[in-house]
Amino acid sequence: MTSADAGPTTTGPQTLHRTQRRRAVVASTVGTTIEWYDLFLYGTAAALVFPHVFFPGSEPYAGIIASFGTQFVGFAARPVGAAIFGHYGDRIGRKATLVVTLLIMGIGTALIGVLPGYVAIGVAAPILLTVLRLLQGVAVGGEWGGSVLLAMEWGSQKRRGFMASWPQLGVPLGLLLSTGMVQLLSSTTGESFTTWGWRIPFLASIVLVGIGLYVRLRVLESPEFTAVRQKQAVARRPLLEVIRTQWRDILLAAFVRMSEQAPFYLFVTFVLTYGTSKLKLERSGLLNATLVAAAIGLVSVPLFGYLSDRIGRKLMYGIGVVATGAFAFPYFGLLDSKISGLVLLAIVVSLIFHDMQYGPQAALIAEVFGTNVRYSGAGLGYQLASVIAGGPAPLIAAAILASTGSSTGISWYIVGCAVVSMIALVLMPAAGATRTPAPAAQAATTKT
Repeated sequence: MTSADAGPTTTGPQTLHRTQRRRAVVASTVGTTIEWYDLFLYGTAAALVFPHVFFPGSEPYAGIIASFGTQFVGFAARPVGAAIFGHYGDRIGRKATLVVTLLIMGIGTALIGVLPGYVAIGVAAPILLTVLRLLQGVAVGGEWGGSVLLAMEWGSQKRRGFMASWPQLGVPLGLLLSTGMVQLLSSTTGESFTTWGWRIPFLASIVLVGIGLYVRLRVLESPEFTAVRQKQAVARRPLLEVIRTQWRDILLAAFVRMSEQAPFYLFVTFVLTYGTSKLKLERSGLLNATLVAAAIGLVSVPLFGYLSDRIGRKLMYGIGVVATGAFAFPYFGLLDSKISGLVLLAIVVSLIFHDMQYGPQAALIAEVFGTNVRYSGAGLGYQLASVIAGGPAPLIAAAILASTGSSTGISWYIVGCAVVSMIALVLMPAAGATRTPAPAAQAATTKT
């Protein structure tokens, strides 16, 4: 198999190419927004609602840890989704797989919205919640690779960082929508929020999925993957091939995300638990601060993606890694002040440093892999970070806080993540420096 890295080709009039490029960006961004809306909604509910609804009677921190445990299950399922949809995304195309992932995510989220609590059906409630969380994890595991590649492969070689950053906007947009919905329903339903008000944002996912499907069905396949098919270089077993030839790159892609993925879920999910339980801050104030930070992300994510095209992907990413590690102790110092302005500053700055990495990250990872194995390789590397970083982070932080009563250990945890990411970043190959496939691999192609 060869790593067919053909650049985008214009088929038909130039206007058609520009129209499809815009559609690809919009479809990718809308789709990832919906997926992350669903995912962040779960994270917010896991911090504020699920301990009471699905794990009542537990000790305070035990219920929180159990709730975050169900969240971790979704993270663990992401590499499975990346493997499944990466295989088919490299075999049949990016577009078809993205329609399926969107449907799975939307249905799973809506079902959580009608799931009875522990009081109604006992232990079956947290079990079913875990199953639905698994479905969410599988869906988002397959979503990222396809969305990023659909946008990136419609762009030019010189603007890959900027183009691939647009699907990354799904994170601040999804965070903005989910946090806004929770804030709205929390204020309007009052004490009823923990009984039935929290369900409405989950049910609203169905409407968003309908919009996402309409947009995605109007997009053509990416020109780079089309070129691979025309060259008859579609991999027969892309997942196995990329694991065999680029397993080091997959692991480096996972570890380079440690300083982005783990701190992020502390900054947007665990902070709600820390702020309300430890510092006794108002939930509404923390949610409002998160909304402000997410709104800034709408500018900062594509900005840092654009800058990575100018100064280099690795340099831009490295600045974000260093900034995140350096902010670990000041972050909790600002929170512990309990002064609303300083709490807002802590949350906003933490997510700006995150965006320094998240903006260029998609292109940084995807460019390491050849087009015919890119969905599998980039998706698997990206989602493995969910198991080693994103999923465990709130659990680790909650355990540290429960055992020490202090945030110091959590700050050191963030610093450690930054060190691991910097080592991985240094070791990552340059863009396009893919491994040369063995002769046997070249035979593992299929004619289409």
